[in-house]
Amino acid sequence: MTATPFRSAALLIGLLFYCSLPTFSQAPVPVFPGEQWERHASWSDAGYDPEKARQIRQFIVDSMNTTGLYVVVQGKELFRFGDIEELSYLASCRKSILAMMYGKYIENGTINPELTMEQLGFDDIQGLLPLEKKATVQDLITARSGVYHPASNSGDNAADAPERGSQEPGSYFLYNNWDFNAAGAAFEQLTGQNIYDAMETDIARPIGMQDWDRSAQKKSGDTKQSRYQAYHVWLSTRDMARIGQLMLHEGNWNGKQVISRDWAKEIVRVVTPLEEMNPTRYRDGYFGYGYMWWVWDGPEASGAFEGAYTARGAIGQYITVLPALDMVISHKTNAKYSRSTSWNSYERLIQHFIDAKL
Repeated sequence: MTATPFRSAALLIGLLFYCSLPTFSQAPVPVFPGEQWERHASWSDAGYDPEKARQIRQFIVDSMNTTGLYVVVQGKELFRFGDIEELSYLASCRKSILAMMYGKYIENGTINPELTMEQLGFDDIQGLLPLEKKATVQDLITARSGVYHPASNSGDNAADAPERGSQEPGSYFLYNNWDFNAAGAAFEQLTGQNIYDAMETDIARPIGMQDWDRSAQKKSGDTKQSRYQAYHVWLSTRDMARIGQLMLHEGNWNGKQVISRDWAKEIVRVVTPLEEMNPTRYRDGYFGYGYMWWVWDGPEASGAFEGAYTARGAIGQYITVLPALDMVISHKTNAKYSRSTSWNSYERLIQHFIDAKL
């Protein structure tokens, strides 16, 4: 049938209308840094209020002891402060990186997370109790081992630990450096690799860390207290942001799955919910715990904090991922300056960036 002029015009109008509809179903193409991070042309271009930038900078100067800060939105630099290239130790952020590294070896069968301390041949200076030897690798990487042997380094909640032998492995959360250090030792024993060599091969090189220095990495701890040392890590602030960007994209880096998507999601899943956190004062906060990552949980895990999680280290080391805003924040306070930045100050900084979004 031959189309009438009216019918042809109607078809043309309909086609033009359809083509003009916004394509809400099309997600933006993820942006990753190459050798350098790309910068947003302006705060307005990124969807943030440019008037807030000066206020945030002044807040940092007046209220924080920040030595390095790097904020990434939509895969591009939004804000920087201080020395973002300086290497310094990450304190407990090291644990979150180890959680990432475990995935490949659990999934290929190299690490069996159900192996117990007894099966691994693990013991310690004061000896482990029979019940403690039943703790598994899975218990270590979720801070639920029930092993309250002294650790080789401080910076945990050991002072709040229950009596040794009182908790069944897997049943009770406690942020405990013995667990984390033993998890590092288990990783090395089962993979046959030095933890730093594996970090270089499995993460630092694949995501193009700009400032990675293998020679800067070294273990520490009092081996008269425990044979399992802390595997401290030295990174730059901008390379910390690469860690956050890798996690934001669920283990994917520019099309390559550096960490499997399933594992990247698993380690920031709430294993210990807010109401089960110990010591009990933690239950007044808003964090649950995953696999060595702190995960926003409860009523506060909404809006900008929906799906959010963070690595936290003493003195002021933080890698925070806010998926709802496509934002990564990496923060440092270098210990050599004898200063620190509290979580409360850092939390206020996060809120300033959230409030700056147009």
